[in-house]
Amino acid sequence: MAFKVGTVDSLAPSRSIFETESRSDTAGAVPFSDYLKEALYNTNDLLLEADRLADDFAAGRTDNIHQVILAGEKANIALQFTLQIRNKLLDAYTEIMRMQI
Repeated sequence: MAFKVGTVDSLAPSRSIFETESRSDTAGAVPFSDYLKEALYNTNDLLLEADRLADDFAAGRTDNIHQVILAGEKANIALQFTLQIRNKLLDAYTEIMRMQI
């Protein structure tokens, strides 16, 4: 059984890390602030859905405890992830503010 070994050139990067991206590559990019807003809205929607399902379960309008627990855990994970992003952003901001000019 023979294995074909590629050349070293196949491992080389397709472009230099120092090249800037062309305008056509960044035209479809979403700004970070829009991405962050969308993530916050999604987290809020998950939290509201979990609250609604918990209220429905407490009122007896639904008996599907699995759906209630899953919605609560999804909301909890989304909130934890959002808080971690916030913490990283604050750490980056404080690090930038400490820099000497």
